[in-house]
Amino acid sequence: MIEEEYKTNADEQKGFTIKEWSEEDRPREKLMAKGESALSNAELLAILIGSGTKKKSAVELMQDILRVCDGHLSRLSRMTITELMAFNGIGEAKAITLKAAAEIGRRRAMEKADDLPHISNAQDVYTYMHPLMQDLPCEEFWLLLMNNASRVIKRVRISTGGLTATAVDIRVVLKEALLADATCFIVSHNHPSGSLRPSNDDQMLTNRLAQAAAQLNIKLIDHVIVTDGNYYSFADNGKI
Repeated sequence: MIEEEYKTNADEQKGFTIKEWSEEDRPREKLMAKGESALSNAELLAILIGSGTKKKSAVELMQDILRVCDGHLSRLSRMTITELMAFNGIGEAKAITLKAAAEIGRRRAMEKADDLPHISNAQDVYTYMHPLMQDLPCEEFWLLLMNNASRVIKRVRISTGGLTATAVDIRVVLKEALLADATCFIVSHNHPSGSLRPSNDDQMLTNRLAQAAAQLNIKLIDHVIVTDGNYYSFADNGKI
């Protein structure tokens, strides 16, 4: 729960502009002089929102918000517009700006992953899929269709489910593999809870997928569970 002290107060929305901050509290000037890498997360975010409140600068405001997120940008990116607007000094426009920045960051990470279409191990799968799955509030099941050179032909989202499960139709998986003329494939899904432990249903699905694919001379290489910061590989753990 966000503490009551961060409730939005319309009278405090205007606040101090960046030009009114003291010399040492001007992140734009600091960026110009020292480069963007010299700025803290709070200072970079302060540039985006532009102003704070009557009592706090934009930097101090973003420091407060990041403190609630334990300093993690990933947690900040998962906050809704309504949750962001619960902080003094964050109106709808600023909340939308922060959400847009988070989405740009996510897409930038995905572009980097798309430059690495060759999959040779579970770490590669995690690198490829984590930017897509890191902030999802529910489970999604994805299919990586590959050729003999272990290069991704196509990435397909098979299903979206709830907080703890998503339904997967094996026929859909095999249909996608046949249409793409894939010789092998990897499946991956996320655990929003952060738990790396595969469920019994996860293991049963993996076994059924491997057996059904083998009948079509297509190989299931791995099933990788992705969380925010780690992964579980069925292949690495001898489960395939």
